[in-house]
Amino acid sequence: MTTTLAPPVPIGKAAVGALGMLALSTGALESVVAPTIPLLERELDMSQSEGALLSIVLLITGALITPLAGKLGDRYGGKRILIRLMAVVSVGGTVSALAPNLPVLLVGQVLQGAMIGALPLSFIVVREHLPAGESKVAIGVVSGLFVGGSMVGMLSAGPVAEQLSRHWMFALPTVAVIGATLLVNRLMPTDPPGRSDGSGIDWPGLLLLSGMLTTLMLVLALAPEAGSQPLALVALVLVLAAFATGWVRVERRAAAPMIDLRMLARPAIWKACVLTFVICLGATMAVYLIPQLFDERGDGYGFRAGATEIGFYLLPGAVAATLAGPLGGIGERRFGSRAVVNTGVVMMTVGLLAVAAVHTEVWHLVVGKMLIALANGLCVTAMMTSTATAVDRGDTGIATSLILVSRVVGSAVGGQLGGALLTAGTPSGSKVAAESAYVTGFVIAGVVVSLALFVTRTMSKGVKA
Repeated sequence: MTTTLAPPVPIGKAAVGALGMLALSTGALESVVAPTIPLLERELDMSQSEGALLSIVLLITGALITPLAGKLGDRYGGKRILIRLMAVVSVGGTVSALAPNLPVLLVGQVLQGAMIGALPLSFIVVREHLPAGESKVAIGVVSGLFVGGSMVGMLSAGPVAEQLSRHWMFALPTVAVIGATLLVNRLMPTDPPGRSDGSGIDWPGLLLLSGMLTTLMLVLALAPEAGSQPLALVALVLVLAAFATGWVRVERRAAAPMIDLRMLARPAIWKACVLTFVICLGATMAVYLIPQLFDERGDGYGFRAGATEIGFYLLPGAVAATLAGPLGGIGERRFGSRAVVNTGVVMMTVGLLAVAAVHTEVWHLVVGKMLIALANGLCVTAMMTSTATAVDRGDTGIATSLILVSRVVGSAVGGQLGGALLTAGTPSGSKVAAESAYVTGFVIAGVVVSLALFVTRTMSKGVKA
């Protein structure tokens, strides 16, 4: 027996604007850690590996929450799940603001990771209430504002942390998130629930994926010390393999898997996921290494910059990322995803290798970061918009969740790998990483990103799932 649902209520610019404000505020909350990692490392007595972990723990939670949020949004309605998710984010921001030490701050960041699931939920709402042409533009705007929120976060985090305290740099964007959530709740009509197969949540799949990601991060963190602890590293690799094997088997047999591997098997989807992973890995290595190099106090390299200066230096890159969202959506619609991604991959490779070769002046890093941020935004937005509008409406949350999980995992691996390289490149008894560690990191990132061109060659001009 089927039930006929009333057609969705069209939304206006005010409702889309409210979603954009929410994306902007969550982007700001997500980005406050990046320019202040060196400051937090000193205040909380963290190693560089612990600093890298702090920069990615939010993303690990996002990888777990995003597919679950997308599935629940498809089933029960995007707005309903979005409001509940943002309540969790608000609690996480409050915990981060009040955190007296690293363990509590990590708990806050874990809760804040729920914000990443807000994007597929926003896409569900947009597609439900707007025609196809307008929904592409709206998705590009929301994605761009989420990335653009980093401009506000990066610019404000340093001055707030230095003039007030590190606690306030979390508190202020959290207040903005709460206000934007209330605005969305008021202006956005409730979208009707989608189809439901009556199955429950895939808790075994969620737990296995959680274990897999956690173990992966431990492997990367321990890699620099492999010489002194080889057995521990081998054991972690075996555990990681066991988690991965178990997760694949559970997802294949589950009636309602957390991540639909059958959808992932579609050529357009898995290619988009591989591209997103590779691009975000390279971009996040730069996002972690460049602020560290600004702060570095080495002999003949580094700029001894404070948190405020670092935020200012990162601002042009945040502006470029803001423009990349709408440009990526427009470019994908006019030229196709392959052209946009090829352009982004070449730009990012050039930016990474250029920074590896030349980094003796501040503007070298600023320009390199601008190229990398613009390229990252173009690629991810093109993948997101093409995938979101290529599948059935009922699969929007699931499909975009796969892209976002790829983004999150790639970012997590890139950040942790950057931290591991600096830890391995820091002489015993010193707190200053060798210049060669930075060069190696940028070169590795550039080479990995360039490999994406082998995948884009097999893509059609537009992604068709």
